[in-house]
Amino acid sequence: MIRSMTGYGRVERIEQGRNIVVEVKSVNHRFLEVALRLPAALYPLEMEYKKKVAERFKRGRIDLSVRLEGEDASSSSVHVNLETARRYYDALCRLRDELHIEEPVRLKTLVGFRDIFAPPAETELDDAFLDVVGKTLDEALTMLVNMRQDEGIALYADMDMRLGIIEQNIDLIARRAPQVVLEYARRLADRIKELTAGAVLDEARLAQEVAMMADRSDITEEIVRMHSHIGQFRELLQSDEPQGRKIDFLLQEMNREINTIGSKSSDVEISRVVIDSKSELGKLREQAQNIE
Repeated sequence: MIRSMTGYGRVERIEQGRNIVVEVKSVNHRFLEVALRLPAALYPLEMEYKKKVAERFKRGRIDLSVRLEGEDASSSSVHVNLETARRYYDALCRLRDELHIEEPVRLKTLVGFRDIFAPPAETELDDAFLDVVGKTLDEALTMLVNMRQDEGIALYADMDMRLGIIEQNIDLIARRAPQVVLEYARRLADRIKELTAGAVLDEARLAQEVAMMADRSDITEEIVRMHSHIGQFRELLQSDEPQGRKIDFLLQEMNREINTIGSKSSDVEISRVVIDSKSELGKLREQAQNIE
C-alpha cells in the first residue's frame, strides 16, 4: 500500500534525571532531505541518526529534533572569567582617562564582551544514556511511519475512487464513439440532400467521406492505452515500495491520452466526458504530490 509523505511523531522518556524529547515531522519533497537539530553532546551521532532515517524513508523532507532537558544545577551554571573581566575593566578605564570621558565604566558595558562568560559545560553522556536516546528516536520514527501509512490508506481510497470515475468515463466514450460516426453519416446525407434539392446521393462518395471521418476520429488506441494505464495505476497504488515518481509519470501519459481523445472528437457528449475526466486527473495529480 502507498504511503503519504506527511506525518508527525513525538516521544518523551526520562533517563538519569533528564527528559529526552524526540520530535520528527515530514512534508512533501521530490527526494529525501533530512534536517537534524541536536544538542552538542549528540553531534558525533549525526550521521548515525541520518542513516536511521534513510533506512525508513525514501522521499520527503524529514525534520528531526532531539532535546535533552532537565540538567542539574552544576552542569547548567554559567561560568564567569573574572580575570578577563578585570582586564577589560582596566582597559576601559585607561581609555576613559585618555579621552577625558567623565562617564564611569558600567557593568552593562562589560556584559557586551562575550568571552567574559563561558556557556554551561555539556555533561558527558554515557553509553547507557545514548542507547536510550537511540531507542527513543526509533520509537518516534516508527510513529511517523505509522502516520504516513494511515495517510496512505486515505490517499489510496480517494485515488482509487477517482480512477473508477475515469474508467467509467472511458467506457462511456468507447460506447459513444460508433454512434458519433453514424450520426455524422446521417447529418452529411441530410445536408447533401438539402443542398442538391433532393437529388440522388452518390452512396460510394458518401461512404468514402464517412470512412475518412471515422479514420480521423478513431480513438481505439487511446481507449486501450487508457485502460492499460488505469490497471497499472492500481498496481502501483497497491505496491509496498515507494511509487510516487512512477505515478507522476503515469499521470502525464494518461493526461496525454485524454487530450488526444478530446482533440479527435467533435462530439459534444464526448467533450463533456473528456472535461470531466481531465478534472479527475487534475485531482489525482494533486494527491500524487503527497505519495512517497
